Amino acid sequence: MSKKNIYEPLDMPRRVILGPGPSSANPRVLRAMSLPIVGYLDPAFFDLLEKVSGMLNEIFLTNQMSFAVAGSGSAGMEAGLVSLAEPGDKVIICSYGYFCERQIIMAKRLGLNVIPIRTEWGKSFDPQVLLDTLKSHTDTKLVLGIHAETSTGTINPIKEMAKISHDFGSLFMTDVVTSLAGSELQFDEWEIDYAYSGSQKCLAAPPGISPVAMSTKALEYIRNRKTLPSSWYLDLSLIWDYWSENHIAHHTAPVSMIYGLREAAALTLNEGLFERWERHKVNASALRAGLKALNLDLPISKSDRLDQLTVINLPKDIDDVKLRSKILEQYSIEVGRGLGDFAGKVIRIGLMGESCYPPNVLYILQALENIIPQFGIEISEGNAVNAASDEYSKNGIKKFYE
Repeated sequence: MSKKNIYEPLDMPRRVILGPGPSSANPRVLRAMSLPIVGYLDPAFFDLLEKVSGMLNEIFLTNQMSFAVAGSGSAGMEAGLVSLAEPGDKVIICSYGYFCERQIIMAKRLGLNVIPIRTEWGKSFDPQVLLDTLKSHTDTKLVLGIHAETSTGTINPIKEMAKISHDFGSLFMTDVVTSLAGSELQFDEWEIDYAYSGSQKCLAAPPGISPVAMSTKALEYIRNRKTLPSSWYLDLSLIWDYWSENHIAHHTAPVSMIYGLREAAALTLNEGLFERWERHKVNASALRAGLKALNLDLPISKSDRLDQLTVINLPKDIDDVKLRSKILEQYSIEVGRGLGDFAGKVIRIGLMGESCYPPNVLYILQALENIIPQFGIEISEGNAVNAASDEYSKNGIKKFYE
């Protein structure tokens, strides 16, 4: 008989996560996830679902319905496409980045009649382009647009996009994976029909569950469509039936992930939704001040840029892989690489949720101050950290520690 292997407890390196996601998870969230497991049909768990739904309503700013899809943000994306359009339906997808292209790929696999509108990466989407396209495709059933396109670091005018869509009788669906709890998002006021997010960014929970919000109009569409959604598991009406007060059994819910989502929502609401938006804005402003002091080029304009994700053009003498490797090896900081059209040309620094605090901003700037000269580029030591500190002083950063 061979000798039995003994496996030691798992250990992983501790990183400062400043990439495009996930962000660090709050310790309170991790503690909640270690609470005792209960059954997904336990009355105590039903009570939790109803409370989490109400908390998510506050975060999405809706009086309609909020719940969670078991899976990452991509599951929330596919649930929307499966539920809100039937095979052959005309669907317009506004594409201005890598994750917009993922929506197109997914929609085509589902047999939808996709009309892509592709505009320049690194620029916010112009709603006029959508208006012109809808005039030529008045039978469009669904329009998609990403609020915060993480690959390019842009924020996009989904309020205007939703209005234009409704003017032509189309439903409007949006990706808020990076923006939820980090940027202004008003589900009801902006008349969005379906928005999906992820737990792992500004909410500061581990990845694995997709908070979503859905309008009554969208639910009515699903209930009355000609054919059933092709995915039973991702049918939003069935998922809502489980989360709503009827609690009709569906999938086995990820109990521990929902514990974590509850704590993440609680932390967001305890801080204050508007205060959390402001925290992301202030820290992004300080980071950009420091990067400019290093003479690094920030290609996204002030009007287009996203607070949670800053894109940096790489100087010609700096190799993308080598730079990110040095940052990781020497400082244990993770930053993001470029995707799609931006691959090899940029790095992306994320400030989201639990990672979005001044010490991390100053730490990554100090790391860059020390690493950039290793590529033969001269910089003035201390300028970046001083510039960020000055920016914090202007914005009254002390309030975030009170």
